Amino acid sequence: MANEVNAASTGGASALPDAVRALAEADFGAVARSFTSAGFSVSEPADGILTIRQPRGDSAAATRPAVLVSVGVHGDETGPIEVVAWLLDALAREPQALAVDLMICVGNIGAIRAGKRFIDADLNRMFRAERGTLEGTAEAARADVMIAATTAFFQDAGPQRWHLDLHTAIRPSVYPMFAIVPDLIADEARHGLIGWLGQAGIEAIIMNPASAGTYSYYSAEHHGAAGTTVELGRIGTLGQNDLSQFVHASQALDDLLRGAGQRPAVTQPHVFKVAQNIIKLSDGFTMAFGRETQNFTALPQGAEIARDGDKIYTVQHAEELVVFPNPDVRIGLRAGMMVVRVS
Repeated sequence: MANEVNAASTGGASALPDAVRALAEADFGAVARSFTSAGFSVSEPADGILTIRQPRGDSAAATRPAVLVSVGVHGDETGPIEVVAWLLDALAREPQALAVDLMICVGNIGAIRAGKRFIDADLNRMFRAERGTLEGTAEAARADVMIAATTAFFQDAGPQRWHLDLHTAIRPSVYPMFAIVPDLIADEARHGLIGWLGQAGIEAIIMNPASAGTYSYYSAEHHGAAGTTVELGRIGTLGQNDLSQFVHASQALDDLLRGAGQRPAVTQPHVFKVAQNIIKLSDGFTMAFGRETQNFTALPQGAEIARDGDKIYTVQHAEELVVFPNPDVRIGLRAGMMVVRVS
């Protein structure tokens, strides 16, 4: 598969490959036919969502891992769409190699089609019980569809449950490849997930104690999945992404879907924990650093992070690193997180 990714990355963007175009347009027709012909149970429970299962009568079905792979939760994060498109295309040509029950979710299909990050609001803040003023948005409706499909997918799944939510970052990062992992994942599943992340070339892992309404935290909290939000480098244009930057992640995902043994880690990720979340409380919210600030930029104790009226956020530990700083989020949402290194 790595060879395919390398070949695809050098082919230019003059014509979008059929496999990439199909996934970006949520067209699962050819893939669905291939797996159906091979005897799998295949369904499309909603636009942009495909499930491929071993028939329930199969003796091995009860122990088969259930893997949810989501891409395009932000419509402008196109690199993972290309990666998964090539993997899915390769598996469709030898369907019996698929060793897991698989759900593919193309998240914000409306935004992908419009070439935008979102239509009304950030989809990756909608996986929560209380949405406040976000309730009537297009993304709230899409999240409800995704939640229903996710619940159905994991309902009869065995104990091995994965959710890999693949993203690319808006801004540069000290660690270009990093992941957010919910603290609440059970020890054995978390150990396996962190091992997989090392195999995928992830350089930093943030252990997160509380949900910000993300899709991966939802699947971990409500369905016992080893869920993670994985940031794979920088945003790029569909068909013009440098897929060579995704080779390790692509290989690790391919191995997982084919049931191959875990390879040695490409990296030993640094592990961080969340020290504080920076919540935007009003339109007067400002951050103490510019928009060029990289993820994992370190700030010393006492340094100002942001201010919002009378409230001033400052660094509480000897050193904290800023991740996802974004003063443009809606009021009430997280405008950044501060992390500390633990290993």
